[in-house]
Amino acid sequence: MFNTVLELLKKRNYKAIREIFMDMNEADVAALLQQFYDDHEVEKYELPLLFRLLNKDVAADVFAYMDSDTQMMLINAFTDKELQEIVDDLYLDDTVDIIEEMPANVVARIVKSADAETRKQINQILKYPKDSAGSIMTTEYVYLHRSYTAKEALDWIRHVGMVKETVNTLYVTENRKLVGVLSLLDIVTADDNDKIEDIMEDNVITVDTLEDKEYVASMFSKYDFLSLPVVDRENRMVGIVTFDDAMDVIEEETTEDFSKMAAVAPSDDSYFKTSVFTHAKNRIAWLLILMLSATLTGAIVNKYQSAFAAVPVLVSFLSMLSGTGGNCGSQTSTLVIRGMALGEIRMKDFFKVMWKEFRVALLCSVILAIVNAIRIILVYHGDTSVDCYKLAFTVSMAIMATVVLSKLIACMLPMAAKKLHLDPAIMAAPLITTIVDTCSTLIFFTLATIVFDIK
Repeated sequence: MFNTVLELLKKRNYKAIREIFMDMNEADVAALLQQFYDDHEVEKYELPLLFRLLNKDVAADVFAYMDSDTQMMLINAFTDKELQEIVDDLYLDDTVDIIEEMPANVVARIVKSADAETRKQINQILKYPKDSAGSIMTTEYVYLHRSYTAKEALDWIRHVGMVKETVNTLYVTENRKLVGVLSLLDIVTADDNDKIEDIMEDNVITVDTLEDKEYVASMFSKYDFLSLPVVDRENRMVGIVTFDDAMDVIEEETTEDFSKMAAVAPSDDSYFKTSVFTHAKNRIAWLLILMLSATLTGAIVNKYQSAFAAVPVLVSFLSMLSGTGGNCGSQTSTLVIRGMALGEIRMKDFFKVMWKEFRVALLCSVILAIVNAIRIILVYHGDTSVDCYKLAFTVSMAIMATVVLSKLIACMLPMAAKKLHLDPAIMAAPLITTIVDTCSTLIFFTLATIVFDIK
């Protein structure tokens, strides 16, 4: 599609481009325009030209799907009238999201283009902490009075619904306090004279404006909500969080957790938009910590040089041992961190998780030890320089101890981090692997000196 539009653009066949845009979904149009922004061979002035070919009814929706760099480029190209039209058609939460990503001079233009009421609502949302429910909510929702009939409610929805972000879920308020909730389907299927207070659900699940947005997002998964009402401490309704905003939070938190689990400081920008210097800065701190921590392993190896001299073949098993320990720890930490993120594992389950992982570790370690012992006996059976049975016993016992230890460490550290109000994701594979390497090396050489009677 990109090449087709590019060819039409070169021929100045704007009518054909407009027809293509009309047949596309807003998100797909945004992705296509994003390609034009990212393509270095396309002149930058072409993007505002293409955007102006969009139907006015969909332009704001397409704009909301774009990334912040593309939006800023378009805003700088817009006239004041064009910017005002976009701001007027944007949903309030999308406007706030854009403002949070823009420099001060662009923010000033956006706020200036908004009407007085919109500016007031924008300022209200921006006052909430960044990670709170209030920061991701929208104040555009449909409210009803409990005294309405179903017919009156439908008339009201027709009157105000087109300028609200969603009409699937409707809220019943009395003196701004939330007293009930119902769906559009409830009203459509009710008799015209049925009262709203008779068909509404008065047991409403809400969140506080200062509630953590990650917890708010998890509620959508738990209750299958399309939107969630946000109230203040006096139960006065101030807005709603919609499903699309909850998905954005989940994507953001997942990306952040993946970064932390890979020992990388999270970045707000995409991979290619993050500079080489920033990439290096985000990674170097953990790399230094892990490198310096690994010197403990080197110190242990130096201490047991006599074991190397007596049984040189021991060194060939170090990488296998540390790799197995790291892999076992990575498996456990991933499952535990995931379980904690989904609410399956709580702090009260600490010993329950340890007991479960201990049994898993025993089963895995016995199988690994047996296979490894058979392999060593078959390979070194005819080698007179080493006792293959002692070697098999030493390595197998070290594997069992390493697997059990790594799985216990990997389940304890994320839960300990949670207890200390840290992100469990930082206790993931890189850190656990470093700790297990040190422990497994110490266990291996301690066993070797005992079994082979090395002084």
